[in-house]
Amino acid sequence: MTAKIKPAKGAAYARIMGVGGYRPVRVVPNEEILKHIDSSDEWIRSRSGIATRHWAGPEETVSAMSLEAAGKAIADAGITADQIGAVIVSTVSHFKQTPAVATEIAHKVGAGKPAAFDISAGCAGFGYGLTMAKDMVTGGSAEYVLVIGVERLSDLTDLEDRATAFLFGDGAGAVVVGPSAEPAIGPVVWGSEGDKAETIKQTVAWDVYREETDVRFPAITQEGQAVFRWAVFEMAKIAQQALDEAGVSPEDLDVFIPHQANMRIIDSMVKTLKLPESVTVARDVETTGNTSAASIPLAMERLLATGAAKSGDTALLIGFGAGLVYAATVVTLP
Repeated sequence: MTAKIKPAKGAAYARIMGVGGYRPVRVVPNEEILKHIDSSDEWIRSRSGIATRHWAGPEETVSAMSLEAAGKAIADAGITADQIGAVIVSTVSHFKQTPAVATEIAHKVGAGKPAAFDISAGCAGFGYGLTMAKDMVTGGSAEYVLVIGVERLSDLTDLEDRATAFLFGDGAGAVVVGPSAEPAIGPVVWGSEGDKAETIKQTVAWDVYREETDVRFPAITQEGQAVFRWAVFEMAKIAQQALDEAGVSPEDLDVFIPHQANMRIIDSMVKTLKLPESVTVARDVETTGNTSAASIPLAMERLLATGAAKSGDTALLIGFGAGLVYAATVVTLP
């Protein structure tokens, strides 16, 4: 006799309930970067739009920054930590392969014994985590999910690489995803293009140190022009697909929060998507730099905190980066 398995009871829909962010205390202007490379403040700003970035100090670890952002997100969501059923952390800069830093965060934030795991999806990591959280809530495997994007990219920055030395910053952004009475996180458009994996990569693998002790410490490197062209032309198409899947037109949008990689990429996407001037566009990259998986939740938190965006606004999110991977979706802001 075949036993009948009861289906999981999930929510009809899911939404972002709260958001939190943490930026390290130390602010690093372009002038400090210029001590190591032959360039200028004008060149850096014209190529990237970046004026400053935050770099973490010794005590501002991946875990510590995550806990700060998570605490704010949980409070903003109006729940208690022990209600969280899963913790997802997206990062490429937590240097311990195991255990997952998510387990430490879950314990220290007071979440009890939730499912907890890390993912590595580069600058699209927050979008990947958000999608999994939505599916957990609607699938019934967790009522509330904590999603964190966190990076200490200063640890993986080659200060002598003129193409990347000025790009990266540190920080953590977090959201709580929970049940909703109406659709508030749209269908995801995500994917990968592994044939372009070499365009953004870590310079050497960790295991090289087993035999070669004189190898320079790993850093993130990229083929700037190739990445720029891909992001501008291909990611605008993905963003449009996400709008179409959600049944939202550019005129319906209130906010656009793309991955904060480069101001020129952001401006080009706005132009290609033909977004109305009424749409608020996140340009957090100017003062925060590229924080990879943390960039979208950090930008979201700043827009809400400054009043540039408000609760209930319809926002288009898109992340893209190493892999090459991408994820785009339309959400209602918490």
